[in-house]
Amino acid sequence: MLRSDHVNALDHELQEVTAQTVRMLSMVRESIGLARRALVDADSAAAEACINNDVEIDKMQDELEHHILSVIARRQPAAKDLRFLGAAHRSLTDIERAGDYAVHVAKAGRELASEPPLKKYTDMTRILDVEDAMVDTTIAALAESDEAKAREALAMDEEIDQLYEQIQRELLTYMMEDPATITKATKLLAVGRYLERLGDHVENVNEHILFWLTAHRE
Repeated sequence: MLRSDHVNALDHELQEVTAQTVRMLSMVRESIGLARRALVDADSAAAEACINNDVEIDKMQDELEHHILSVIARRQPAAKDLRFLGAAHRSLTDIERAGDYAVHVAKAGRELASEPPLKKYTDMTRILDVEDAMVDTTIAALAESDEAKAREALAMDEEIDQLYEQIQRELLTYMMEDPATITKATKLLAVGRYLERLGDHVENVNEHILFWLTAHRE
């Protein structure tokens, strides 16, 4: 194969990896929306859809991992191209885990739907809004090789952490003031933790993107 043909073939495969990783992130974004409906709107059908969505995300992870390793073996990329493939490969686990946490939220929403809510899910709704925007910005960072977008998405995790701390304080107050709320408040504490961890995994994806673009670890 001529050198130019090799470069063109590698470029095509890099574009394919980008497209599939973007697709996986888009499915996680869809799962976040379904988790929101399951929790906030007590929509059990959305919970089921979120669970089904996760099966496809897991399948995509397996296929993409094999594809990336195959590209590295066959094309022997160097420098920034190799960093990209390494960053994409490392991102897959974080993307898949973000999807898992969306499922955890959806399942908890399905369980909580049968009882009157302890409180309005204002802070959790805000976290879900931030995470939707965070994944959208991450997609842009990846698709457009945009360092600024990756840093913008990375910064969003700070608000998620602050909201999670606020949720913890409020729910602990409920439990101390009324022991009858302990069971439900404990479930909501778990939901808050799932949301916080989801944000952490998307944060990790952006750290991988920044390493690809800058060759420096954050």
